[in-house]
Amino acid sequence: MTDIYRALADPTRRIILDELSKREGQTLFELCGRLAMAHKLTSSRQAVSQHLAVLEEVGLVRTERQGRTKLHWFDGSPLKTIVTRWPIPEGKPRS
Repeated sequence: MTDIYRALADPTRRIILDELSKREGQTLFELCGRLAMAHKLTSSRQAVSQHLAVLEEVGLVRTERQGRTKLHWFDGSPLKTIVTRWPIPEGKPRS
């Protein structure tokens, strides 16, 4: 299983998660278009698909087939383990 931290270390994967958190239920084609238009990333569909597979493996992306179309959703629940492991104490200033 891929480590969630390793999955989040890649900037393209973080942008994919940003896009899915803005608008869920996107197809691979829609995501590639958003990456190209909004972020000037010209990754191939195969490369984006591989990034999505890594994110799905760690639970940050859920997929669902609707006919021949595969839709992708952001799932932030695995991020709770980070907050549980390193909670931010209330009242302490962040630096």
